[in-house]
Amino acid sequence: MIRILLVDDQSLIRRGLKALLKLEKTLQVVGEADNGQTAINLVETLQPDVVLMDIRMPVMDGVAATKEISQHFPNTKVLVLTTFDDDQYLTQALQYGAAGYLLKDTPPEELAQAIHAVHKGYTHLGPGLGKKVMSQIRNPTPSPPPGWEELTPREQEILQLIATGASNREIAQELHITEKTVKNHVTNILSRLNLRDRTQAAILVNSIFTN
Repeated sequence: MIRILLVDDQSLIRRGLKALLKLEKTLQVVGEADNGQTAINLVETLQPDVVLMDIRMPVMDGVAATKEISQHFPNTKVLVLTTFDDDQYLTQALQYGAAGYLLKDTPPEELAQAIHAVHKGYTHLGPGLGKKVMSQIRNPTPSPPPGWEELTPREQEILQLIATGASNREIAQELHITEKTVKNHVTNILSRLNLRDRTQAAILVNSIFTN
């Protein structure tokens, strides 16, 4: 059972989400919050697996709350669910540790799939949002980050393919190696660069090579 905390300043939205998620036997709503600060307090007491986080809220917005939760409660995944596909909100939320970003017009079955995906450790972005992230990066890194020099030429090559959105299978085909080898390289890359997932890796590469 995946334990979920709903965070939205509109009670009607929370009520609707709760009703939808009740239809999924593997999901359980364990709490609700109407702002980011309350969400942080509830994460500490309830320890949910996934937080469905709105962006624009009073007291503390969803981006700031995402940052705090990701830093202090790493076992809780934050999945942003909002009406805003604003470039700044999107990139900031991901940089601050959000495991996914969806719009509120997402069909219920896709929302359930996204919750399961982020709970398993995957990053999940709504349709078209991946390209939006790559095209709207601001604040480029002026030089490669610590650990970059430790990457082998092959790992740097794989990292740049990750930035294009290529899957492990596509990378394997492109480089004529096995998927298992690609997976091992990706694990190595994330560890050496202290990155959480492929999305952060793509953001990093884009910031370096578009500078």
